[in-house]
Amino acid sequence: MSDDAAGRKASPPLSAALEQLPSGRGSAATDRTLRRVVASVAALNLGYFALEFAVARGIGSVSLFADSIDFLEDTALNVLVLLTLGWHRRHRPRVATVLALLLLLPGLATIWTAVRKVLLPVPPSPLLLSLTAAGALAVNLSCALLLARVRHHGGSLSRAAFLSARNDVYANVAILAAAGLTAVWRSAWPDLAVGLGILAMSVGAAREVYARGRQERQLPSL
Repeated sequence: MSDDAAGRKASPPLSAALEQLPSGRGSAATDRTLRRVVASVAALNLGYFALEFAVARGIGSVSLFADSIDFLEDTALNVLVLLTLGWHRRHRPRVATVLALLLLLPGLATIWTAVRKVLLPVPPSPLLLSLTAAGALAVNLSCALLLARVRHHGGSLSRAAFLSARNDVYANVAILAAAGLTAVWRSAWPDLAVGLGILAMSVGAAREVYARGRQERQLPSL
């Protein structure tokens, strides 16, 4: 499957990423470049997760809550690339389980925010919503450009990290659209709808990762 075809999938390609962990090392220079890029991308995602999560709590935005989970998901995926470079396949199930749990825990906060929004549908600040989404868009574009250089190295995980960052751009555009609708209609429902859509993708990714880990536990060690 080509990068363009894979990029059209709705959810981040985490289950596909776990199908083929890097089983060997490339050249030392390639490994150093891959590690440096992936570490930078992980740091960018983790930093913006903290910022977006704080803004989401401050303005009561469901879409920003859900998008912050996506940043945490990308952080975990890139850390996974770093940890599994050269690892044996037997470590895959444990890593998959930890990653799935990591993706699910912040989702509980998003669900709670969504319930509160339904009970008290106060719209978030359109200005802060749009500014934060624009920042997220810039971060994801930067990460995609960085990962584009190494997406063919390090196995399917590095390629998945690139595709995930590229797909996240679409979620950021949807949040910007929700901010525009909120500014016009002063309604909480656009933000809520986009947030639940992003959350559904993250929960689906966590489920697929956990299922992949269970399948891997049934395979004989190599």
